[in-house]
Amino acid sequence: MAMSASPDRAVRADAVDGIVAAWRDELPEVAGLPLELAKRAGRLAALIDVVTVAELDRLGRTKAEYEVLARLRAVGEPYRCKPHDLSSSLLLSSGGTTNVLHRLTAAGLVLREADPADRRSVWVRLTPAGVTAAEKVVLAVNQAQSALLARLPEDTARRLADLLRDVLASLDPGGVRPPWRPGP
Repeated sequence: MAMSASPDRAVRADAVDGIVAAWRDELPEVAGLPLELAKRAGRLAALIDVVTVAELDRLGRTKAEYEVLARLRAVGEPYRCKPHDLSSSLLLSSGGTTNVLHRLTAAGLVLREADPADRRSVWVRLTPAGVTAAEKVVLAVNQAQSALLARLPEDTARRLADLLRDVLASLDPGGVRPPWRPGP
């Protein structure tokens, strides 16, 4: 079923159209643009997450381990960060970050080093094996995500990336971390 978004462009229906239609019948005030955006962004994230997690499972890594390894590798030599900076940039709790760092330390992929400028603080640094592991996992995840997204025409992918940048720049200026909300 094709719907028309504008006179010059036909739009293919997707699963979200069915969700919106159901809400339009049940609770019409919910069936608007915010629902469409939230559901489509969520479904896109879920599709990317499925291929990411499958690749990480194949490599024996968790998503949190991947994020820490990737972040440390991305900062460049000497491949180190403060644990607090890792937590903040990855949206992990300090306890979650500590647990991940313990696993990566036990695996010989990261070291904790005292900060000579502040003895109360430490640096987390990739070991040489950690650099190799980080590069392997980042390249593998990128390849899996690229294979999924290759189904999109390149100009569509580029427009989407640009639109998402605009959205995030408006809704999350400066990459502000959402407030922590404890579970029920």
